[in-house]
Amino acid sequence: MLEIFTPKQYAHSLAEIDLDGLAKLGIKYILLDLDNTILPWRDYEIPQESCEWIKAALGRGMKICIASNTRNPARLCHVSKELDIPCLDKIAKPRRTGLRAAMRVIGGKLEETAIIGDQIFTDVVGGNRLGIHTVLVHPMHPREFAGTKISRLFEKPIIAMLAKRGLIGTKGR
Repeated sequence: MLEIFTPKQYAHSLAEIDLDGLAKLGIKYILLDLDNTILPWRDYEIPQESCEWIKAALGRGMKICIASNTRNPARLCHVSKELDIPCLDKIAKPRRTGLRAAMRVIGGKLEETAIIGDQIFTDVVGGNRLGIHTVLVHPMHPREFAGTKISRLFEKPIIAMLAKRGLIGTKGR
């Protein structure tokens, strides 16, 4: 049962994810969460580290789509335009339908796609249910949507269990 909650990889931040490592796994397509993965929740200014990582991934020929559950599509479109990558809102992660739609936007194949996000119950579970590579990152900022704060209460013991088993690091968590 723990497998559904277990990411294939863990990184402290988007900027720490090794693009060479993803490429060696055959990853060519990336579904990228918005809030607290690319930039802090409600922010409009994209951190330089996120911009540089995305630019480097695109420079390698990887295709990226922002796949978000956000309730602010105008902000999502702003970020998408700034980064010059496509986006889809109301993905309804962890449901597979929205993730498949995001994969279609970039032409992704299951075995060549990764999802990167900061939440176990949406990003990791959704990606694992779909059978794609999952990467969990530490949330960028403690400020979050109220529903996410509730999810974090249930996520905390799972994170502790995964860390105890050596399946993820807990740096800063």
